[in-house]
Amino acid sequence: MYTPSHFEETDPAAIREILDTAPLACIVAQTGEGLLANHIPLLRAPDGSLVGHVAQANAMHRLIAEEQEVLAIFRGPDAYISPNFFPSKADHHRHVPTWNYQAVHIYGTISFQHDEQAKRAAVGLLTRTHERKLNGENAWLMADAPQDYMQGMLESIVAFRITASRTLAKSKISQNREERDYLGAVAGLRATGKPTMANLMAERSRKTDEDT
Repeated sequence: MYTPSHFEETDPAAIREILDTAPLACIVAQTGEGLLANHIPLLRAPDGSLVGHVAQANAMHRLIAEEQEVLAIFRGPDAYISPNFFPSKADHHRHVPTWNYQAVHIYGTISFQHDEQAKRAAVGLLTRTHERKLNGENAWLMADAPQDYMQGMLESIVAFRITASRTLAKSKISQNREERDYLGAVAGLRATGKPTMANLMAERSRKTDEDT
């Protein structure tokens, strides 16, 4: 990923936020049949590794070698930025359209787990995390499903774990612009129905102000 120094994201909290709010990763690997890409929700385990699972029918666990390096790509919010957002355009018209976005690339080795304990752990981590966020005290539990049904579902999946070796993160959010154009981009995004990116930029600007 092309990452100029002024767009490199080095804040661990910001990186965690992207992983937590956009957990659907694209896992990319080179195989004997060429490049392979799968979109799979991943969650961080307490030891920092990434945990997920795939269907037995998914050839991923057969095509990717054990302990092979893979790339997991997480995408945060993104938005088109019009030159019209920048007040300085009226002064010199030296602006072109661009795109703001956040992305995290995590490189690591993958290991597949076929035992029931590992599969229950992977599904449990995924469901506990998202069910609590969505349903609170009414969260669905694995125990809610009939035992024989859940057993059959577990037999149809393969768990896996990615042990991270390198993380590259990027926040391209107009931080290379002068203040009036930065704030103009925030206002333009709000006016055009992109509040997520606008809020991210406004919060980053507020934190920067507090740090100065």
